[in-house]
Amino acid sequence: MFDITAVIWLIVIALVVFYWHRALIAKEHAYAAAVRHCKQMQVQLLDQNVHLRRLWFKRDERGRLSLWRAFYFEFSALGDERYQGRVIMLGARVTGVELQPHRIS
Repeated sequence: MFDITAVIWLIVIALVVFYWHRALIAKEHAYAAAVRHCKQMQVQLLDQNVHLRRLWFKRDERGRLSLWRAFYFEFSALGDERYQGRVIMLGARVTGVELQPHRIS
């Protein structure tokens, strides 16, 4: 029926699909956090996206190993300059949103 290599390949494909699906969900959460934070800080989110720049393993407050992700985005305070911001996630939870120092009106 199935040999061992076919089973291994099925497992690998399933793990890749699982990671890809979880990565898309994490990116959606990071984008929503960036939009919320930009509205609160009264700045404009540029390009309407976030991109993953860093990925690592870290332990959460319970001691479990989770994926740590840093999503970056660009924003503008006055409309003439671009600044960077980032959303930090640990597992599926947003742990912080940071904006680069910028000029205000």
